[in-house]
Amino acid sequence: MLSILYTALPLLLALPFANAGPSSKRGGDDLVLSAWYAGWHATVGFPLSNVSWDKYTNLVYSFAITTPDVTKVSLNGSDGELLPQFVSEAHEHGIQAFAAIGGWGGAQYFSTAVASAENRTTFVKTIVDFAEEYHLDGINFDWEYPNVQGIGCNTLSPNDTANFLSFLQELRQDPVGANLVLSAATAITPFAGPDGSPSTNVSGFADVLDYIQVMNYDIWGPWSTAVGPNSPLNDTCAPAADRVGSAVSAVAAWTAAGIPKSQIVLGVASYGHSFSVPPTDAFVNGSKTELVAFPAFNASNQPLGDPWDDTGSVDACGVYEGPGGDWDFWGLIWGGFLTTEGKPAEGIYYRYDECSQTPYVYNETSEVMVSYDNVQSFAVKGTYIKETGLRGFAIWEAGGDYNDMLLDSIRSTIGI
Repeated sequence: MLSILYTALPLLLALPFANAGPSSKRGGDDLVLSAWYAGWHATVGFPLSNVSWDKYTNLVYSFAITTPDVTKVSLNGSDGELLPQFVSEAHEHGIQAFAAIGGWGGAQYFSTAVASAENRTTFVKTIVDFAEEYHLDGINFDWEYPNVQGIGCNTLSPNDTANFLSFLQELRQDPVGANLVLSAATAITPFAGPDGSPSTNVSGFADVLDYIQVMNYDIWGPWSTAVGPNSPLNDTCAPAADRVGSAVSAVAAWTAAGIPKSQIVLGVASYGHSFSVPPTDAFVNGSKTELVAFPAFNASNQPLGDPWDDTGSVDACGVYEGPGGDWDFWGLIWGGFLTTEGKPAEGIYYRYDECSQTPYVYNETSEVMVSYDNVQSFAVKGTYIKETGLRGFAIWEAGGDYNDMLLDSIRSTIGI
C-alpha cells in the first residue's frame, strides 16, 4: 500500500529573502496553487520525491508548534530534520517554501504568545528568526480558533483576535517580516470577538495578511448528529437543520467581515470521514438503489480509517482519543472502496449529492459509509474558485491524493 503513488503539495505565497529562493513580489494577486505537506508522513508513504513540484506555486511544511516559551517554536513530531531539504527542493523547483505554525494540536500557546506587548515583540523575533534560519518565503499561522477552545487545553483570552492583529501588524513592521508572505488557516467563520461570536469586522487582517486559507473541511464528521459532507461546496439548498456551513457560506461570511475575495484561498480536502451505518439506515426505503442523505450512524462504533488514520492515542492535552476514521483518497483505493480510476469499486454503493457537490461510498458488508471528495467534486470547486474570483486553492494534505487525480482536476477547471 505504501508503494501507491500519491500526489500534491504547497500552500501560500511569498517574497523570498535575497538569494533564498524564487523571485516574486509579496502580496501580489498571483493565483495560489498550494497544499500542506505533513512532515510526519514523509517516511510512511509520501517522501519529497513524490511531490509534483511543477503543479504548485508554493508548499507549506506542517507543523511547527507553539510552546510555553515564547522564544521558541518546535518541530517535534513533524520530522524537523527534513525541513531544510524541503525548502531546498522547493527553491530548486522554482516554487516558494513555507512553514505552518500551530495546527489542531500545536496552537496551545498562541494566546499567551500575543497576550502582551512584551510577548508580541518577543514572538515577532521568534518568527523572524525561525523564518531566517530555514530560509522560508512565508509563514502560515494555523491558529484556527482565537478565543474559542479548540483541542481542549489551549490558552484563551477574550482579546485573542485583537492581540493576533496587533502581533501581525508588528511583524509587518520588522524588515524581514515585511517581506514574508503571511497567511492564516481559518475556520469557515471569521475570528471570534470578545463574546466568542464571529467578528463582524476583520478588515484589519486584510492589510497584514496576504490571504487566508478557509478550511472548508471537517464540516461534518463523527462528532455530528448524522452522516454529512466533509467538505460541502454549498449548503443553502439543504434542509434548514442541515445547514452547518460550506464554501459558499464561508466566503459570504469572510467577505462581509472585510476580507476581499481576492484574498481568500479555498481549503479543499483530499480525505473523508467514515461512519458506521447499518443497512436499515443507509438505503432509501430499503431499496438498495439509493443511499439516504444525512443518515443516522452508530456513534459508539467508529470505523478505523486507512493506514494513516490514528488508531487511538493521547492527544496534546493528555486525553485519549480513539480512531479518527479518516480515509485519504488513496486510502479509499487501497481499502477497496474505489478503483484505481477513482470510480466506485464493484459491490460498493455510491451517491453524489448535488447540493453539497460531494460523493459518498458505502460498503454494506462492513457497514461503513465515507463522505469524501473525488475528481468531480474537486472540479466543481475549481470552477467555483474561478467564477467567484477567489485567490486559489490549498489542499490538506498533499499526500492524500492518488496519481495527482484530485490535483489535476482542480487545476484544470481553474484554467491551468
